[in-house]
Amino acid sequence: MPQHKSAIKRMKTSRLARQRNKRVKTSIRSALKTFNSEKNPENLKTVAKVLDKAALKNVIHKNKAARLKSRLAKTVASQTK
Repeated sequence: MPQHKSAIKRMKTSRLARQRNKRVKTSIRSALKTFNSEKNPENLKTVAKVLDKAALKNVIHKNKAARLKSRLAKTVASQTK
């Protein structure tokens, strides 16, 4: 256990950030699963919104969000052909 006041505060903020990140990552995974099960173009907007919010909060890197959105858009485009 931390002894210094700053270390105690840091442990508390780390725990809160870990909980927040876990919640956001879970929402990303569930959004991706629903998209992959249906391959519906309307779901692409929802997934993109979730990914953008996660990247904005620095839960995932912005390039990872862009890469995932690009792959999903490519999937939708290939389905419509």
